[in-house]
Amino acid sequence: MTEYDLIIIGGGPAGMTTAIYAGRAELKVAMIEKMMLGGQVATTDWVENYPGFEDGISGAELMQRMEKQAKRFGLEVIFGIAEEVDFGKTPKRVVAGGKEYTAKNIVIATGTDHKLLNIPGEKEFKGRGVSYCATCDGPFFKDKDVVVVGGGNSGIQESLYLSRFVRSIKLVEFLDHLNAEKILQQRAHNDPKFTFYLNHEVLSINGEKSVESVTIKERSTGEEKILAASGVFIWVGLDPNTDFLKGKVELDRWGYVITNDEMESSVKGVFAVGDVRSKGVRQISTAVGDGTIAAQSVVKRLEESEQSK
Repeated sequence: MTEYDLIIIGGGPAGMTTAIYAGRAELKVAMIEKMMLGGQVATTDWVENYPGFEDGISGAELMQRMEKQAKRFGLEVIFGIAEEVDFGKTPKRVVAGGKEYTAKNIVIATGTDHKLLNIPGEKEFKGRGVSYCATCDGPFFKDKDVVVVGGGNSGIQESLYLSRFVRSIKLVEFLDHLNAEKILQQRAHNDPKFTFYLNHEVLSINGEKSVESVTIKERSTGEEKILAASGVFIWVGLDPNTDFLKGKVELDRWGYVITNDEMESSVKGVFAVGDVRSKGVRQISTAVGDGTIAAQSVVKRLEESEQSK
């Protein structure tokens, strides 16, 4: 069995950056990815806020470039789901696809999944009007009408960002009140672009080739309405991909991995980067920063281990 210096679980921008830096340091690195390399970024139609691409770049191409760069420095890719981990001793053990892999260090880069409404049209129009990121996609809806689903902090904060671009925002909230902080609610109420549909349920997202409307229902009366819209932004929460880590490392109350400034978790030699980490901002640029720090921390740890022999 091959023992790696580092196993990275997850192939998004945070994991890829970790691999690039660790590979350049001549570490033996393997990456375990459950589906396709690139993470959620690879499914993003166009990225305009990542430095270095003045006209933007497709998410797929950006991640393909990162993948090529990482493989240039010797990255080995293993496709499979991390089913079981054992961090109790070194080397640490990961079971994926029924096979066992060991490494001196582990970097967790499994990201998050957006909570879904699970309604007709949501999956069909993802990337064609359905979005989960205002920062990523807001500028594409300049002077258009959009529907926002979710009245928590994320929903209001992202909607306030959207208001810079769109013509109108119809905000739909399942509850009969908004859950966002009062100051955010006030800002939204003061913005003439907002119309609120509280105590409403979203039934379907409609259209032919792209989003054209949204069907909602008033929960107390059962009355249905059709809202014309070119886009639907959904913020009903995120789910960190950490089920396999419960009881293995310290997680916050939402399930994100708690780390120190070196990206190290509560277990020595186990690090976390990107959206899966407990932090305030989740963007490609912050994920890349996390990966850089984690790789340097791994290199330092290996050097200290050699010196102590």
